[in-house]
Amino acid sequence: MAKPFFRLQKLLRRTQFLLFVVTAAYLMAGSLLLLQRSRLALAPQGPRPAPSPLQALPVAAVALGVGLLDGGPGPPEGPRLLLGVDVLRRPPGAEPRLGPRWLMARNSELRQLRRHRFRHLVSEREGARGPGPRAGDPKALKEAAVSQGSYMGCFIDSVQDRTLKGAVFYDLRKMTVANCQEACAERSYIYAGLQYGTECYCGNRLPKRSSKAEECNRECRGEKGSVCGGLNRLSIYHVGELSLSSAKRRTVTYRGCFRVPGNLTDTLANSLTQPNLTVEMCSQLCSNKEFPLAVIRGPECFCGFPTPRFSLHDAVDSSLCSWGPETPGWGDYCVVYQTPIQDTRCTDRRFLPSKAKVFVALSSFPGAGNTWARHLIEHATGFYTGSYYFDGALYNKGFKGEKDHWRSRRTICVKTHESGKREIEMFDAAILLIRNPYRSLMAEFNRKCAGHLGYATDRNWKSQEWPDFVNSYASWWSSHVLDWLKYGKRLLVVHYEDLRRSLLPKLREMVAFLNVSVTEERLLCVESNREGSFRRLGGRPREPEQAFTAEMKELIDGYIRTVDQALRERNWTGLPSEYVPR
Repeated sequence: MAKPFFRLQKLLRRTQFLLFVVTAAYLMAGSLLLLQRSRLALAPQGPRPAPSPLQALPVAAVALGVGLLDGGPGPPEGPRLLLGVDVLRRPPGAEPRLGPRWLMARNSELRQLRRHRFRHLVSEREGARGPGPRAGDPKALKEAAVSQGSYMGCFIDSVQDRTLKGAVFYDLRKMTVANCQEACAERSYIYAGLQYGTECYCGNRLPKRSSKAEECNRECRGEKGSVCGGLNRLSIYHVGELSLSSAKRRTVTYRGCFRVPGNLTDTLANSLTQPNLTVEMCSQLCSNKEFPLAVIRGPECFCGFPTPRFSLHDAVDSSLCSWGPETPGWGDYCVVYQTPIQDTRCTDRRFLPSKAKVFVALSSFPGAGNTWARHLIEHATGFYTGSYYFDGALYNKGFKGEKDHWRSRRTICVKTHESGKREIEMFDAAILLIRNPYRSLMAEFNRKCAGHLGYATDRNWKSQEWPDFVNSYASWWSSHVLDWLKYGKRLLVVHYEDLRRSLLPKLREMVAFLNVSVTEERLLCVESNREGSFRRLGGRPREPEQAFTAEMKELIDGYIRTVDQALRERNWTGLPSEYVPR
């Protein structure tokens, strides 16, 4: 009885294997046939007459048919948008075609594959005809489009001593020549340099040593065919006369009237003396020389940096700077302006040379200014900060520690919004950043709706999403602080409002807590660059009185009292008085 059953089982196993082989062979044959048919469809069908400019359609129209997606008129015809080959032509009065015949296949899979192949082909042709110089093509490197400014060439760059030091930013996916030029134009720089296909540097002076054109062989990640430097090589473009809106272009900022320091010429460089000196003349001169400060004393213009002897912390009455030829003591005071140029004395950052012995967290509730605090810490210490998460937008802004594993201990501290005993006890110490819950909730809601630099719309605020958000996140603000006070091994409590008001004293406390020694010049540099690139622009912030209902305020005020009491019980100063309910 067992023997026939064993034979039957053996036969079924062989049949199952045979069916599997037949199915695999069938699928492979179908795939080969599909690829073969697509190659035949892409193969040229003989010479075609070149289309005239009036008969050629834009690329978007060829790919999508005669009608564009938005139903409006197509883009203006020009050499950048014309396909050049395989362009649809039809005699007058004929019915418009919907695209090349091979796009009309009935089989959906084959149609999808052919569309993919067609778009890939179009993108290659667009890249080959792009306005910028092409990677690996020395002849094309000399030809630059007017819209991109002049291509200056390929230059040697050094990480230890960069020539272009200002307004550095990264973009791993969408870096283009135009984006880099625009970022440099915002700060009134003359040159924009691109490197590794993803990095942008700005400056007013060209590097001393040029390189062979073919050594700048990296394509821009967001602009196929354009050159974005190479390994220790910069592709430098002249910014040109880019027309930026007044909201984007950074202007000269009045810092105040100050008493002239002793031996002014040793503190600042005497750049210009002219009877009819204007603010524009002095600030332009200092910007071209890459100084962040323009100082005017009567007919004299000085350029320089904030220093311990000239820290700009003791402003006097502005009427003292109203000079005249007969004004007594007019040379004792000066007017100071901040130019759009970035102070580069604190922009160099790196990973720790060895693993940190103390694992420090930078902990906060979302929306409490953690990113801004990281900006301050990185520029003050010269070391990158890490993150428990990975945010590509922050990495593109220069936070290279975002890409490093959060437990690598190669960063000076690690951003986290986590709470709970297990997550907190993984760290040896922590800087606990606390912000007004009203402002924190609104900032986090803005980020969720519009990103790091945007504002939520009126529609977002008036929807049910906002009260639901407050009900779920308000308790988290309280529990986050309470958990870190309970389980944190060694804490430094920093209030966001105190950090805004007294930047240097609080920053000194944070740097000392991290056991890093820094110079006073570096801290003054951080003060000059205090905002970084993280202020929300392009909208008016909503006031808490408009956003929170009476029920919401009652809920949040209860959490404020709880946290304030917990801080005082652990011998910390309570919450700042401006948001403790009375």
